[in-house]
Amino acid sequence: MLQWIKKLPCQPIHLAILVVASYYSIHYFSFLAVLLLCSFLVACFFHQGKKVFFSTLSLLALFCLLFSIQKFRWTQESQDIPISVDTINLLPDTIEMKGDKLSFRGYSDGRLYQVFYKLGSEEEKEYFTTVTSVQRLKIDASIEEASGQRNFNGFDYKNYLYTQGIYQTVKIAKLHGFEPISSFHPRDILSSWRSKALVYSKKVFPSPMSHYVTGLLFGHLDSEFDQMGDLYSSLGIIHLFALSGMQVGFFVDKFRYILLRLGLTKERVNQLQWPFSVLYAGLTGFSISVVRSLIQKLFGNLGWTKLDNFAMTLLMCILVYPRFLMTVGGVLSFFYAFVLTVFDFETMDKWKKIVVENLAISVGVLPVLMLYFYQFQPLSILLTIAFSFLFDSLFLPALSLFFLLSPVFDFSWANFFFLSLEKLIMWVADIGLRPLVLGKPSLLCFLLFLLILMLIHDWFSRKKMLLVLSSILILLLFFTKHPLENEVTMVDIGQGDSFFIRDIWGRTLLIDVGGRVDFAGKENWQKAKRQSNAEQTLIPYLYSRGVGRIDSLVLTHTDTDHVGDVLEVAKAVEIGKIYVSPGSLTDPAFVETLRTINVPVHVVQVGDKLPICDAFLEVLYPSKKGDGENNDSIVLYGRLLQTNFLFTGDLEDGELELVKNYPNLPVDVLKAGHHGSKGSSYPEFLRHISPKIALISAGQNNRYKHPHQETLNRFEEEGIAVLRTDQQGAVRFKGWDNWKIEVVKE
Repeated sequence: MLQWIKKLPCQPIHLAILVVASYYSIHYFSFLAVLLLCSFLVACFFHQGKKVFFSTLSLLALFCLLFSIQKFRWTQESQDIPISVDTINLLPDTIEMKGDKLSFRGYSDGRLYQVFYKLGSEEEKEYFTTVTSVQRLKIDASIEEASGQRNFNGFDYKNYLYTQGIYQTVKIAKLHGFEPISSFHPRDILSSWRSKALVYSKKVFPSPMSHYVTGLLFGHLDSEFDQMGDLYSSLGIIHLFALSGMQVGFFVDKFRYILLRLGLTKERVNQLQWPFSVLYAGLTGFSISVVRSLIQKLFGNLGWTKLDNFAMTLLMCILVYPRFLMTVGGVLSFFYAFVLTVFDFETMDKWKKIVVENLAISVGVLPVLMLYFYQFQPLSILLTIAFSFLFDSLFLPALSLFFLLSPVFDFSWANFFFLSLEKLIMWVADIGLRPLVLGKPSLLCFLLFLLILMLIHDWFSRKKMLLVLSSILILLLFFTKHPLENEVTMVDIGQGDSFFIRDIWGRTLLIDVGGRVDFAGKENWQKAKRQSNAEQTLIPYLYSRGVGRIDSLVLTHTDTDHVGDVLEVAKAVEIGKIYVSPGSLTDPAFVETLRTINVPVHVVQVGDKLPICDAFLEVLYPSKKGDGENNDSIVLYGRLLQTNFLFTGDLEDGELELVKNYPNLPVDVLKAGHHGSKGSSYPEFLRHISPKIALISAGQNNRYKHPHQETLNRFEEEGIAVLRTDQQGAVRFKGWDNWKIEVVKE
């Protein structure tokens, strides 16, 4: 098999790099990717010679043809939307339950869908909790397009589904019936087997032990683990549950050991390892990290090692799992594998190897972590060293044994260890060591990060060069965290308000944080833990901009859709000072929240000034103590970069008081009061301030029907351009001397 490598026109790793550059050039048509591809080809021409260049180019052309066909086919599939779906086959191992919300993946007429259904009863919920076979559902449903990106650098659910081969979602309005079906498709068989293992584990093992069984053996963590999963994520060690090399090595090595002890030849065992790998990949949900590790193991049996093994695994995964380079998990998995391949840890002592290996991995994958997660938890290095041994050397073999012997023995006594572990995790999390918020690098900065890290690896012994490269690296980190520009951003947080302002010097100001309003009460079986709006929208945006501290937080009034997520924001970022109106302090619950946050609170008065953008925002309202509700909203006004901004919170009737108190109030950009409701933006107010642009923060398809058509008509009559989050997503003013306006959705 080594002859395959020898027949390649160039080194496998060089071919792999060219193929990856081609992949991104075609699937994303990125100018930078095309430029990189051309640069690599030029380097190949001058360093390898014409013969190698043209042979490599011919092979690369085949990959480019494959990628072009893929892109054409996927584009056609995404545009060819069926009119309706009346039956769908449910894949049981994809079931997710959150309160009365059921979601799963299912297929109909050869197309895969993400399906959503609101459960009608507790009995229905119990049934789907125990489903272990493929079910055919008869339904009334609508086919919809998934929600796309709403914020700059925000999560794009539509694109995520695309990377999974899913182009539409199905929302079930009525479920007429369901029945198990017999299917001999390998996908359905493996889904059923995996589901049986998951349901059995949850039934036999107590919580939280059951989460570790399903997570470490089958790569599944359900919504019940969300709260603890958030703690693992905050400590930077959630990757301990990501099945990869260690778990694959454990199971494959045990499989081979047993067969060899039974007397099978090595050649026969190598052959049987292929179907075993498919089985194991299916039982773990075909995770790319597992697929990658299994292929590396199989190629290792063929004598392929180090970079040759890595490169051929990468090329094979592109052929059998073509979308993996679009996924976070796929990119991270191969980056981890690449770092482990490049560094030689085998000559080190055991403990030195563990420490150096974790340090090398942490630094090596840092650019990828910044690109996708915007932060790094330094504590994760120590925690990974401590907990890797626990998870891989103790929990994995122990839980495997417990699972196999559970039909005969009761292992619930072992739950004590997992309860103790989670108490330890909570104690460590309570220490309160915040992650380093580094921001999201541009694609060019990301590539420069990679280049410099590779040069540091190659020239580590050259002290002067190491100093120069380290200095460049620090500068890149600085400019990623502190972009030298001013910005005013209306963050799309759904139905609510949140405006982020930062100047070129790094001073930050946040006006409101949003929050979700809860309505009718639910029964216990219908309730589920929900992430706050801020955790899904505002906080990721702040992190992507390198913001770990807010100097000034203005809470305009006490409505939940403006201040409801303040505790979550205070946990995620450091806050210098909070500004509130006098009337807000008449709300006991709000006052208690401020005490919990425990940062200085300033009660504003008319005339107070908050410095920002080499200017300031001045408090214009309220002039007297109110009740903390809409017409007690703090109003801020300022001239930022030759543009007059007016932020009005949920102000309604108070607009007329502004007209009375400020006869000269020119405004260029108005943050429309109360999300563009009918009771705000009075005609006389609009004529008085004469804004050019109105910003409306409102949730998509919100129940209040904000913004009201009558208000929109007023803006149109006055010739005021409207930018609104429900239609355009987040809106950002960005620049040095003057503003450039950006929106997420054109």
